[in-house]
Amino acid sequence: MILFITLSLFCRKSKYDNGICSNEVKDVSHKGVIARVIPCSIAAELELQSGDKLLSVNGQKIKDIIELSFALADESLELVIEKQDGEQEIIELEKDYDEELGIEFESAVFDGVRRCANRCIFCFVDQMPPGMRESLYVKDDDYRLSFLYGNFVTLTNVGSNDIKRIRNLHLSPLYVSVHATNGTVRQSMLNNRRAAQIMEQIHSLTETGIELHTQVVLCPGINDGQVLEQTIRELYALHPKILSLAIVPVGLSRYRDRCYPLGKFSPKEAQYIIDSIHTWQIKCRRECGSSFVYLADEFYLSGGREIPEYDVYDGFPQLENGIGLVRNFLQEWREAVREEKNGYLEPHCIDVVCGVSAKPILQSLCNEMKIKNLNVRLVAVNNNFFGPDITVTGLLTGKDIISELKSLTGPRTGVIIPGIALRKGENIFLDDSTPEDIVASLGVPVRIAHGAGELYNLLTAWR
Repeated sequence: MILFITLSLFCRKSKYDNGICSNEVKDVSHKGVIARVIPCSIAAELELQSGDKLLSVNGQKIKDIIELSFALADESLELVIEKQDGEQEIIELEKDYDEELGIEFESAVFDGVRRCANRCIFCFVDQMPPGMRESLYVKDDDYRLSFLYGNFVTLTNVGSNDIKRIRNLHLSPLYVSVHATNGTVRQSMLNNRRAAQIMEQIHSLTETGIELHTQVVLCPGINDGQVLEQTIRELYALHPKILSLAIVPVGLSRYRDRCYPLGKFSPKEAQYIIDSIHTWQIKCRRECGSSFVYLADEFYLSGGREIPEYDVYDGFPQLENGIGLVRNFLQEWREAVREEKNGYLEPHCIDVVCGVSAKPILQSLCNEMKIKNLNVRLVAVNNNFFGPDITVTGLLTGKDIISELKSLTGPRTGVIIPGIALRKGENIFLDDSTPEDIVASLGVPVRIAHGAGELYNLLTAWR
């Protein structure tokens, strides 16, 4: 609740420019750009608008929304706002302790995203084709985004003050790209001498109660074999402060002309890795009740092995990292098919788009469907954009989907595309094409399935 009745009573607004006001914020490098003002909120009553910038709270320059959450806990606030025309305002207000202002920001960090200082031999950003949108070339390595959104960071740009802040604010859990606990191996993989300090950094965090999810990008002949065994052993020794360890295969696009020469794992090598990790999972489950270490789905698909059962994933702590996507999908599908469907009065021919590696899984599900007048055609799209070695559904592009669909003949009622291939929060593919482009090219309805439940419901209730 606002303590005063009218805007003129509960806040004081003073405008100043060119250093006229004595308490002007001279260093404006920390700016929170307002993206949205929630209707009927305090910010709406203050007439704040999208594009306005928050410069300080109670005289304190704010670095990020973590710091802002503490600053806004006060009941008496003085905000310095920079309007879109560059004019600055001081706003004083009173509010309840737990009352929010009603502002959403363009970025969670106000002093700029920390960029990656490494030159990793496996970096996928370095394998991006030229001419794409600028955001796809940004290499972020910001521990704040790790805490807020689960982004993986290397900690090579984290200093003693950062460690102290992480401890003091208890920014936990963090998501850390370890790759190898062997400092020499890790330094050569990241091409950064600070990378060798990873275990010292991990100890400094876990000793003060910070929990970590970790990952290894596995590269053939570099950090697999005995190096991987050492990594698992040393990280598992820190459980439960190390919550989980994900092993994901290196991704290789066709744009690797100037990159470190790397290969992919053969099916036989994938099988060896699966067996090794399975042994670790048995040990970990016996000793601590969870699998602890998890393999990306690509290993099982490449090695021709069954996807582990649901319980092996322990609640899917790294689902966003591709760990257990297939099993989670299968579970959602099973739950969706429990509802009986009546079928259609007229024939419905629906194309379902997926990546090459997902086709065997989806094909078995589609073959089991017995819905009257429903004909499902599974369209596994070859990734011409990134190259044939990229077979996951999440890296499909709109142009490749259009090309594959246009090459097919026969009746088509509509198309279902995977939501995982679209930019999070937006209907845009990696190549900047959109679902509307598919509609324009094919002249049929296109719908998006975010997960197995939505896919099943779209197939069985297209209308």
